[in-house]
Amino acid sequence: MRTKKIGIFMDHSNANLIEFPLLENDVNSIVSDFSNFEKEKSLSKSENSMHNKEQQDLNIYFKKIGEVLKNYDDVLLFGPTEAKIEFYNLLKSDSHFDKIKIEIENCDKLTDNQQIAFVNNHFEN
Repeated sequence: MRTKKIGIFMDHSNANLIEFPLLENDVNSIVSDFSNFEKEKSLSKSENSMHNKEQQDLNIYFKKIGEVLKNYDDVLLFGPTEAKIEFYNLLKSDSHFDKIKIEIENCDKLTDNQQIAFVNNHFEN
């Protein structure tokens, strides 16, 4: 049986899902709902309300990505922020992901083509 592999370049607002091997440069994205507009709207109420809304939206965002990952055996989380580590910790606390190999790598901000090359390089080696 072939191992299904995916790399996810992520920060707190956007995740690019890059399958390996990539067919036809087909990169899917998942975007967090917590926009600057939401932030401004929430801040006008109170900082506490903004943080609650931000945490809710982040949990929904992570859950959407997690649903995709259940179909893979080998996952690479990478990106320039702490989002990948927060997401990794969430996955490790969920038994649905026990059989999935999950690795984390730091990197700078990358273009779409650099992200694809990063995933290819990781899984080819």
